[in-house]
Amino acid sequence: MKALPREFYDGCTVDIARALLGKKLVRTTDEGVTAGYIVETEAYMGKADPAAHSYKGMSERVRVQYGPQGMSYIYMIYGAHYCFNITTGPIGRPEAVLVRALEPCEGLELMEKRRRTTKLFSLCSGPGKLCKAMDITKAQYGTDLCNIHSGLYICEGIVPEKTVASKRINIDYAGEAKDWLWRFTIDGNPHISVK
Repeated sequence: MKALPREFYDGCTVDIARALLGKKLVRTTDEGVTAGYIVETEAYMGKADPAAHSYKGMSERVRVQYGPQGMSYIYMIYGAHYCFNITTGPIGRPEAVLVRALEPCEGLELMEKRRRTTKLFSLCSGPGKLCKAMDITKAQYGTDLCNIHSGLYICEGIVPEKTVASKRINIDYAGEAKDWLWRFTIDGNPHISVK
């Protein structure tokens, strides 16, 4: 199994967000291996995007976005849920892709235990849910996703038949950016967060 190379994440972040659909996110812990196919993403274009955390410039929270592409950017929302992102673009340009949902494909029993549910469609159908199911926390901030030995990486998966672009979720504060079609899903996939 090979992780996607760093060059995969070096390009237009919007294009990368769409290209990530169908790729496989793998997490290895002492408890076991969990994995899922990426079925929903959102692109965040840094200083050109009022919805991006890095819109107003450098801070400790977003420092990893200023480094190499292919690293994990993780933050907490609502004081309770982690969100997993991937840094993109060249060094110094703070852009990222949020992974919003996965279709579970490996380690289902472990995911069920962590999520306390046996409902397959509820395991990873949202950014907080997938982080809980995969045991992704702030401890994985800055993890090199191009290294299969890091415990968290992305590799080739399935090829979607059709993908769809739509508005991003929960960014009404972002002015006209709330209407940009930078959310990508695998058409008809039942595991996406918002139908």
